[in-house]
Amino acid sequence: MTTIKSHENVGMSTYLYRMGRWAFLRRRYVVGFWVVVAIGMVALSVVAGGKTVDDYTVPGQSKEAAQLLKEKLPAYSGGQTLVVFAAKDPHRVTDGQARAAIEDSVRNLMGSRQVTIVANPFQTKAISPDGRVALAPVQWKVAAGRVDDSALNGLKDAVRPAINAGLQVEFGGEVYPGSRLEVSETPEIMGIVVGFIILLVTFGALVAAGLPIVTAIIGVLISLMGITALTAVTDIASPTISLALMLGLACGIDYALFILSRYRTYLLQNIEAEEAAALAVGTAGSSVVFAALTVIVALCGLAVVGVSFLTVMGLCAAAAVLIALLVAITLLPALLGFAGDKVTNFLTPILHPDRPERVALIAATEPHRTMGAAWARFVVRFRIPLLILGIAVMAVIALPASQMTLGLPSGNDRPAGNTAHKAYDLVERSFGPGFNAPLALVVDTSNATSKATGNAGDPRQTVGAIAATLQRDPGVAAVSPGPSGNGVAVLQVIPKTGPDASATSDLVHRIRDNRDIENSSPTRILVGGLTAQNMDTSHRLANALPVFFVVVAGLALILLTIAFRAVAVPITSIIGFMLSVLAAFGAQVAVFQWGWLADLLKVTPGQTVSFLPIIVLAVIFGLSSDYEVFVVSRIKEVFTKTNDAVGAVERGTGLSARVVTAAALVMFFVFVAFISTTDPVVKAIAFSLAVGVFLDAFVVRLTLVPAIMAVIGNKFWFRSKWFDRYVPDLDIEGEQLEQRHAV
Repeated sequence: MTTIKSHENVGMSTYLYRMGRWAFLRRRYVVGFWVVVAIGMVALSVVAGGKTVDDYTVPGQSKEAAQLLKEKLPAYSGGQTLVVFAAKDPHRVTDGQARAAIEDSVRNLMGSRQVTIVANPFQTKAISPDGRVALAPVQWKVAAGRVDDSALNGLKDAVRPAINAGLQVEFGGEVYPGSRLEVSETPEIMGIVVGFIILLVTFGALVAAGLPIVTAIIGVLISLMGITALTAVTDIASPTISLALMLGLACGIDYALFILSRYRTYLLQNIEAEEAAALAVGTAGSSVVFAALTVIVALCGLAVVGVSFLTVMGLCAAAAVLIALLVAITLLPALLGFAGDKVTNFLTPILHPDRPERVALIAATEPHRTMGAAWARFVVRFRIPLLILGIAVMAVIALPASQMTLGLPSGNDRPAGNTAHKAYDLVERSFGPGFNAPLALVVDTSNATSKATGNAGDPRQTVGAIAATLQRDPGVAAVSPGPSGNGVAVLQVIPKTGPDASATSDLVHRIRDNRDIENSSPTRILVGGLTAQNMDTSHRLANALPVFFVVVAGLALILLTIAFRAVAVPITSIIGFMLSVLAAFGAQVAVFQWGWLADLLKVTPGQTVSFLPIIVLAVIFGLSSDYEVFVVSRIKEVFTKTNDAVGAVERGTGLSARVVTAAALVMFFVFVAFISTTDPVVKAIAFSLAVGVFLDAFVVRLTLVPAIMAVIGNKFWFRSKWFDRYVPDLDIEGEQLEQRHAV
């Protein structure tokens, strides 16, 4: 064992080397610790018994309106469900039997738990002109995210009289039976199975393929149980769990893959298992730590947006990545202590019995003969044409991104067979598109003075004047009075256009700017409701996108510059990331807005989920930095020894190509597995991440980055003398460690 003298520079790789050796030697304690942690988190989640919510509210006028209602009219401040009753031709909902069944259903709904008010459609005249459809809004006592599942599902039993009478009954609104994401194990199982197959092909050995899967599952279990426990004390949006699962599983497999690959290489170079495990954690583990830190920084950067559900989502996903990192650098070397050299027990295929072992030996001892090395030579030889072609391809894929429109999922975005989609269609056909986009005007009449009448303190005349003014707006289809009391009145405004139309957004802005009603009353008017809330969310997130990018890119610029001691590395990394994320946005728009491949992917075209760009930006930024670190660290490792930039690009890219390819494919297929979910938000995020990761790994990191490095040559690694003097060398590629141990 090599002793490190006190005056030697001790980089991160040395500390990780010591940790890897300690975990290898104390393997029973390390494994026992992680098993206890996993069991403890499972027990905690069971005791906590929380649940996720679908609350995407952001600071804005719609939230102020909700808060004012909560203070003044609490009975009307909860979530809403829209019950749609439809009669089949030639019958009408006003027919005697149908009307009696609907009124029985309304009485049942009123008796449902957590329900405060149900509007009888025959009293509110919420009957379509053709008499076929009736609307019965259900007002909950609590916010939509707080409605119990049992109370929500009880609505289906409450409307049984209408169903028995032959009426079609559908549900829509903020929350409805089946609206909540049902967590399915299918995507995780699919991701694990595909990941195992890729690892089996990569390593050619069962033990080697199984270890990353085992460590990833343990990390994901701990993360999932921890998030589930947190739902009991704080609001966590439903997509948070899926995002944490995707990243925890993908990063967990990838990080273990990099360390295990280096460990096996050392074994095939006749280094004893204990030393090989320590060196693998010290060398590949250094890159893994730094790569994970970039992902964590990007996800934590979501806090700068100032939106609570995004902050929680980012922190939970970052915690999942952190756990995946800790498991990879502690539990994996401990398991290697049990596995020893079994990771080199190769499978014996019928056609080519020696192929897996031969491929592994060539990769370990003659890396210039691998397919990765051949690809690296091809990239270096044709670097300029590949640069032009690669950038052109990415630009073409990114073109649709210029047509991106943001919004939150409505019933129209659900699958055609979903009850919310059916309710949306029935309302639009029978009443008009604006009835799917009602606005709730909350009027503070406590100090009202009507300019039209001159009567101070007459809230009824004030509200009436406002309603009359709004009715004259060309974008308004109808205005109807709502509840009032305690100095607050509510008006329901029905636009002429649907929730996704720009005209509806323009109407909201006109009302908020008081351009059309300022002559009626100086009183404060707040525009709320689900449609306005979605608009506020989209507007807030769109404005926050540039700020978020600058903050995260700035932090990454500092981190990558310190890590690689060359400013060209973070610059190329950020430019490559921009190409990848724009291409992901372009593909997202083409599929989820324009409907390309919609039938194949079971997508209902609509708007881009408003918080998708910022989530995808954070995740792809972190993951692209991962691959940048893994590829460029090997190139720098070779360059440090040879001072030949072009040769280092060839050899370093060849050394990293196989493992980066396997890692990228694992991550790609994990994301693809989540596209199978029925939740439109999760489906859209998973699709964007899958496209972004695939293009970033294979087009940007394994093609464009090596090509530009070969073009720039030795100047790529330029740094000033003061940089060497003041910036410490973290040795993330482990080159100093390998020198000390004569590898």
